[in-house]
Amino acid sequence: MNHLPQAWGRPRDDIYGAYDGSYLQQNGPNTHTQSPVVTGTSVIAAKFKDGVVIAADNLASYGSLARFSDVHRLLPFAKTSIVGIGGDVSDLQYISRLLTSLDIRESYSSAPSPPSSDDSSQNPSSPHLNAKNLHTYLSKVMYKRRSDFNPLWNQLLVAGMDGDGAPFLASADLLGTTFSAPTLATGFGSHLAQPILRRVIPEEKDVQNTDRETAVAAIKECMKILFYRDARSIDNYSIAVITKEGGVELKENEKLEGQSWAFAEDIRGYGTQTN
Repeated sequence: MNHLPQAWGRPRDDIYGAYDGSYLQQNGPNTHTQSPVVTGTSVIAAKFKDGVVIAADNLASYGSLARFSDVHRLLPFAKTSIVGIGGDVSDLQYISRLLTSLDIRESYSSAPSPPSSDDSSQNPSSPHLNAKNLHTYLSKVMYKRRSDFNPLWNQLLVAGMDGDGAPFLASADLLGTTFSAPTLATGFGSHLAQPILRRVIPEEKDVQNTDRETAVAAIKECMKILFYRDARSIDNYSIAVITKEGGVELKENEKLEGQSWAFAEDIRGYGTQTN
């Protein structure tokens, strides 16, 4: 009997015939991801007069299993912007490495120049990419991957300040489609959170009448609603506030407060409540 490790788990040749290794041949076409397995759900964000607030829970689901509860889906960039990512977690990790590489290149290219021989003062450093520039870059990445028939299975929200110091919030999806609005959401949040956020900030002109406390309260209320209604969410979440003065204020392990399941008593049609 063959006890070599390469034979472990294989049927015996003397009983079942020689092992067929033809399936190992790489004769077929190249294939890419068609259905993400480990995914993150909603990312929600809203602008206010001094900046942007964005939030996402920390759950990564393996199909319908709540498998990983410590996946942070808000990625800071250059202390000026936040990229919130919903969808496939492996593609999220690819985008994270891409942003790290971009940040390093930007840090080197924007370093102060040495003083010239005829001037003792240093030349001013070139500015980092702002949120609007970053959104343009990521939208081109998404569109290029889509054009290669190998899309990144994500939807991105880019939040921060633009070149003029105004709040900026925009989206890009796996097709490279982009748009901007005073409130945005991905996943189930586009159905459950957007109606709530639009009651607070209906149009772009209402951003100037919305303060930080109102925007943060609305986002936290939406995170609570998503925990109640979305089976792929969790009550542990990350939230970030980006302002011109304070930069990026990111908290990655917040807990939902004031939960109440009393509304479930009024739900009819489930379990024993059939009337």
